[in-house]
Amino acid sequence: MSYSSIKRLLIGRPLKSKELGEQKLNKVKALAILSSDALSSVAYGPEQVLIVLATIGMIAFWYSIPIGIGVLILLTALILSYRQIIYAYPEGGGAYVVSKYNLGENAGLIAGGSLLVDYILTVSVSISSGTDALTSAFPVLHDYKVIIACLLVIFIMILNLRGVTESASALAYPVYLFVLALLLLIGVGMWKVATGQVSPNVHPAIGTAVPGISLFLLLRAFSSGCSALTGVEAISNAVTNFKEPAARNAVRTLVAMGIILAILFSGVMFLAYWFGIVPKAEETVVSQLASQVFGRNGFYYFVQGTTALILVLAANTGFSAFPLLAVNLAVDKYIPRMFTMRGDRLGYSNGIVTLGIASIALIIAFQGNTERLIPLYAVGVFIPFTLSQTGMIVKWLKEKPAGWQGKLVTNFIGALISFTVLLIFFTTKFSQVWAVLIFLPLIVYLFHRIKNHYEEVGKQLRIKPGDKEAVAIEGNVVIIPVAGLTRAVENSINYAKIIGDTVIAVHVAFDRESEKRMEEIWNERYPDIRLVTFYSQYRSLVGPLLRFIDRVEERADDSHMAVTVLIPQFITRKSWHNALHNQSSLLLRAHLLYRRNVIVTTLPYKFKK
Repeated sequence: MSYSSIKRLLIGRPLKSKELGEQKLNKVKALAILSSDALSSVAYGPEQVLIVLATIGMIAFWYSIPIGIGVLILLTALILSYRQIIYAYPEGGGAYVVSKYNLGENAGLIAGGSLLVDYILTVSVSISSGTDALTSAFPVLHDYKVIIACLLVIFIMILNLRGVTESASALAYPVYLFVLALLLLIGVGMWKVATGQVSPNVHPAIGTAVPGISLFLLLRAFSSGCSALTGVEAISNAVTNFKEPAARNAVRTLVAMGIILAILFSGVMFLAYWFGIVPKAEETVVSQLASQVFGRNGFYYFVQGTTALILVLAANTGFSAFPLLAVNLAVDKYIPRMFTMRGDRLGYSNGIVTLGIASIALIIAFQGNTERLIPLYAVGVFIPFTLSQTGMIVKWLKEKPAGWQGKLVTNFIGALISFTVLLIFFTTKFSQVWAVLIFLPLIVYLFHRIKNHYEEVGKQLRIKPGDKEAVAIEGNVVIIPVAGLTRAVENSINYAKIIGDTVIAVHVAFDRESEKRMEEIWNERYPDIRLVTFYSQYRSLVGPLLRFIDRVEERADDSHMAVTVLIPQFITRKSWHNALHNQSSLLLRAHLLYRRNVIVTTLPYKFKK
């Protein structure tokens, strides 16, 4: 099976450019693929709070209730703030665009770089968490979690390469099934609490004195709980993926996501406290909660199955938002222009593949350990949270549109809380997030280097009025590497005579006899074509050729002559035959690729059998 056949089998038939409008999302599908990251964080956000509180003891678990309320307040501020960002910047780009226009270039690059890294972490954390949920239900798979996680990344990547609408259609059902499963879990759990089926002695009473508790630890638990808010910004980055009116549809989707997230997070947090759930390394909090509410029956496996699914499919938020953010950065020339190119299915496939490879590398490096990834993941998203809200404050102060005071207050509250959480992260978890202070400046520096390169290239390629004409090429020297006298070589000589003023054949021999024999045969067959032979006692083919090309290049440069290296290439009938031919030509082309003044041309010779 050929490469094109495999590609078509995996990602489907190519779509025409005019079909782009059909790839836009309605609110139902958009909620599924752009909210899956935020909604899935319900599965590990409450657990992260309890893990921190558990260092004091179960008696401290009642603090999870006020911490949960604090997280909900921050969620409300972020939803209101991003609602304003979507209306103000309906072209998408989110925190990157807001920060760039209102706070300056470097602020925009910090936000953009943070989000690019954060989307890689989104995929890694989501897939790792989904694998944890799977291995909680089936412990026999625990030793294979890294392999399973990598295969799941590849699956989601292929799904996204098939196009936005197709991936949305596939993901909508698991996302809504997860919401249904969690609502069912919360509803039954609340019923048991209300009817007295849960002993009040399994949890500490709210207000119980906790020896050894400190503000530092509470702030650390709060910052851990804020990991449930990652993914809130994804909708603002992907406004252009919505059907018209795009901004209004994006805002409604954002509000719906906020309401669902608030209900699920608060429900799981309360039930985990009331049922006295203690975090375990081998079983997630949601798994323990479902086990106590339902028992190990079909409902338990329904909750675990949908939780594992959404944790895996939450990676799709990264695959949806990363390519669009990359497009914005690439258009501004901060990353390679290849990220602006659409693939066969009209998605930005280069961004999708890049994200998949980076995520797999991260999963392998961290061995799928979610707890080690989450702090980096959360701090990476609160940097753009803070910058985007601050950027909106600057925008309202500059423009002062109608009702700007209320908008200013909303963004100020969002910026203040986001910045506070960011400080808490760096204060309480510095040992886990210090790497941000190194790789983020490096990313910004790299962005500037890429932009400078593109600008220099533009200056060199741009034709301005009054520019002097380039030095005219007064001839062409064609060099043909030959291994022997064949039809392919004869074909190359005939072509070289057409395009070249001077034709030189070059033969590298590994022994003196073959060198002499080649000269004799050549002089009989092509007396009018100059042959240069080299004896290579160390059996190096490329070295002598390159040295000869260097000498010809020096002389040609002085006389304004072009130098063309014409390399015969065999075209086989079957693709696997390629491995049996053209190795020397590939090696020579690789060495000549970056020669500034040498033209490399390949001349195909097709085999019939």
